Amino acid sequence: MLVLVLSGVLVLAIGGCVCVVWAARGGPRWVRAVAAGTRMAGELVSRSGRTNRRTNSDE
Repeated sequence: MLVLVLSGVLVLAIGGCVCVVWAARGGPRWVRAVAAGTRMAGELVSRSGRTNRRTNSDE
């Protein structure tokens, strides 16, 4: 079951990356929306990683 969940997450991540590249080349509106969501999710993950590192380095 865990393998299926992780496979699904991997497929979504790869699909999001494909949409980012396609949107950069002028894809349709839905591709640009998916690309924007992917970039937002990446930024949120990046920010959460930075705050965790900052918190851990203070200890």
